[in-house]
Amino acid sequence: MKALMKTTKPAKPAEVEKKWHLIDADGLVVGRVATIIANILRGKHKPSFTPHVDCGDNVIVINADKIRFTGKKLQDKIYYRHTGYAGGIKGVTAGKVLEGRFPERVIEKAVERMIPRGPLGRQQMRNLRVYAGTEHPHEGQSPEVLDVASMNRKNKVGA
Repeated sequence: MKALMKTTKPAKPAEVEKKWHLIDADGLVVGRVATIIANILRGKHKPSFTPHVDCGDNVIVINADKIRFTGKKLQDKIYYRHTGYAGGIKGVTAGKVLEGRFPERVIEKAVERMIPRGPLGRQQMRNLRVYAGTEHPHEGQSPEVLDVASMNRKNKVGA
C-alpha cells in the first residue's frame, strides 16, 4: 500500500468535466452574485482546482435587468471608459446602464473585474452567458439551478 500523497495532482484540460449552472438574478445584490459567479467560472468550488487550467463551469444568468445595488450605488457608481483621444474619458452611472440597451453589462463587468486578466481569464469569461430576460437558448444543456438567494440573507435585497 502506498503512503499518503504529499501533493495534490493538478488537473489537465482534457480531464476537466464542465457542468452548467443557472442563476436567476432577480433582486440579488450585484457584488455578492458576481463573486459567486467568478468562483464558479474559475473552478474554485471544485476540489481539483488548478490555477493555470480552465477547470470552471459554465454559468447562465437570467433576469440581469432586475439586479439590485445596495445603498446609493445606483446613482453614485460610475463606469468609466476612454475614447482613445486626449481628455476623452467618459462616465455613465450604474442606473443609466441598467435602464439602457444592455443591462446585462453590469454583471459582465462586475464578474470580469474579479477574474484574473490574461488569456486564461478571457477563456473563462467565455463560459458566462448573461441575459436580460427570463428566456435563454441553453435548455439543451440542462443547467442545474443555483439558488444564490438562499445561500446568505444578504445576497437578496429586501430579504
